[in-house]
Amino acid sequence: MKIVDIRATTVAVPLEAPLRHSNGAHWGRFVRTIVEVEADNGLVGLGEMGGGGESAEAAFRALVPYLKDHDPFQLEALRFKIANPTASLYNNRTQLLAAIEFACIDLIGQQLGVPASDLLGGRVRDAVPFASYLFFRYADAGYGEIRTPEQLVEHTAQLKAAHGFTVHKLKGGVFPPDYELECYRALAEAFPRDRLRYDPNAVLSVAEGLRFGRAIEDLNNDYLEDPVWGLEGLRAIREQVRVPLATNTVVVNFEQLASNVLRRAADVVLLDTTFWGGIRPCVKAAGVCETFQIGVAVHSSGELGIQLATMLHLGAVLPNLTYAADAHYHQLRDDVIEGGKLAYVDGAIAVPQGPGLGVRLDRERVARYAELYREQGGYPYDRDPGRPGWYATVPNERFADPAVSLDVAP
Repeated sequence: MKIVDIRATTVAVPLEAPLRHSNGAHWGRFVRTIVEVEADNGLVGLGEMGGGGESAEAAFRALVPYLKDHDPFQLEALRFKIANPTASLYNNRTQLLAAIEFACIDLIGQQLGVPASDLLGGRVRDAVPFASYLFFRYADAGYGEIRTPEQLVEHTAQLKAAHGFTVHKLKGGVFPPDYELECYRALAEAFPRDRLRYDPNAVLSVAEGLRFGRAIEDLNNDYLEDPVWGLEGLRAIREQVRVPLATNTVVVNFEQLASNVLRRAADVVLLDTTFWGGIRPCVKAAGVCETFQIGVAVHSSGELGIQLATMLHLGAVLPNLTYAADAHYHQLRDDVIEGGKLAYVDGAIAVPQGPGLGVRLDRERVARYAELYREQGGYPYDRDPGRPGWYATVPNERFADPAVSLDVAP
């Protein structure tokens, strides 16, 4: 089996409503690039990357000379062909590599007639549990804003009833820390048997991080994720707060993982199949974490069904996955895969059973959302549509005013 072509298509898939985060917002849609790697036997493997447009599509086209006639089974050679660690200092290709690796694993599984999880060591679970992913958000047609503790609790109750979540993660860093602490404690009071996580995306100062961490020590926390920026900042918090610390920002490669092993800063590492350059590096990283008793979870970077499938196959094969995975997935209105969105059952999503990644493209949906991207274009992730001229600093001191309500983001 040899690679003969690579195609990339950028799509924009609507969210229920614009989601706010510490650095800006998701402006009512996720923009993703769908990758198709065609082999000489007629099989097509699927990949996915965040962001997109002409530059991303051109970047994937530019890989064709590198990978023409490459055997998809040769995954280590693939890694060096695309992301040689010294050459790629000049052209960071980690996320491109991840999308192509997804597609090659998909091709291998289709060729052999086995699911990707069988290629990764075999599944130890048939469904992967997920946390609800809670955002403060603007209102949009048919979907109300989430700004107050009452709105947050009501929304969480709806998600719990619809999907069965028993773990809840609040994406913070939008409003002042004391206000978000009030929201977090409201969740704890409303759902006393459920577990909680808080993630302000590293915008708190060390002093605020310590204050927030100490204020939640009595709650049923999974962990406090990236309260401050950097390994040294996390170490300062970890030494003084009795809540496990997690990160998806400063342990995203093996050098950083080694540093965290030698001088523990994070108790839990969130593995992202895109950030780490593929599914296989995440499996390797999980093995290191298992050896040194570092917890692992699965990170979400705004996935559609293709990357979600990689997360499910990853979660299926990790014996040390003791935390529910993250997913923005329930925030989407639709997907680009056949059958539409995968379903949650009792807070979990079943691992696809078909060969390879086990998902296939719905061509009509791809065409529809490719057209939507052409109409709407991308958006600046690090800007907030409801706060013109604002930008985040780290640590941040200019938080949004929780008293201000905007019906619909511009």
